[in-house]
Formats: sequence, C-alpha cells, structure tokens
Amino acid sequence: MLNQPFTNAQLEILKVFSRDLSDEHMGRLKKMLIKFHSDILTEEADSVWDEQGWNEEKVQELLNTKLRKRT
Repeated sequence: MLNQPFTNAQLEILKVFSRDLSDEHMGRLKKMLIKFHSDILTEEADSVWDEQGWNEEKVQELLNTKLRKRT
C-alpha cells in the first residue's frame, strides 16, 4: 500500500482552494478551521467526561495530582 502524503481533508482543501486568497480571507479561513477542530476536540472530551463519569471532584483530584517524576 502506498503512503499518501496528505489526508483526505487536506486533499479536499487543496482542491477547494486552488487559487490564492487575500490575507483577510486567509485569516478568516484559519479561524474557521481552528474553530472546527476545537469543536471536534470538545465533543471528544465531553464524550470521555461522560463515559468516565467525571465530575468537579475528579477534576480537582487530577489538578492536584503530581505526574512528574524527579530525575
């Protein structure tokens, strides 16, 4: 199987935006893509939160847990 250098999303974006955009439009596009990705990550985090039955108490426990090990 050949390795494809781009994902399906990247290829679609390349097709749609095959011409140059102004700086203003590039800024708007970046903001839209960042929001889109942020929304997906939030949905995934919410799903894990619900699946794990987390609550504010669990969040505080995680915040107070020292995960770094001294070397």
